Amino acid sequence: MKKTHQGSCHCGAIRFECDLDLDEGTMRCNCSFCGKARFWMAFVKESEMRILAGAELLHDYRHTPKGMDAPFLHLTFCSRCGIRPFSSGGALPQFGGPFYAVNVACLDDVSEAERARIPVKYADGRNNDWNSTPAQTRHL
Repeated sequence: MKKTHQGSCHCGAIRFECDLDLDEGTMRCNCSFCGKARFWMAFVKESEMRILAGAELLHDYRHTPKGMDAPFLHLTFCSRCGIRPFSSGGALPQFGGPFYAVNVACLDDVSEAERARIPVKYADGRNNDWNSTPAQTRHL
């Protein structure tokens, strides 16, 4: 069941809320960016995400995955503390349009016990094989 979750960056300058059902699962990816950032994501449609404070403090690093013609992902981060509370992307058929990838670690109202129960899917983004699990996942 979808629930409205509150989230923020480390310093609290960026605050957001989103509607998601963590029981539907989350994802960890081994692409060069997610692997280094240790980004743990849950996807929401653009209409399910609301930036409450600090939008002017977000910096945008645009990334173009292999095989795409133009920047597709907006990997935003707080200009004060450097934390990436969410990213956004263009239209994908499975989301029905633009989407956000919320950093599960930045959800302020999810306890450690709840986090431990959240289903995780692993994606082989390093090889642009998003529907396959990489051979190694322990480091993700």
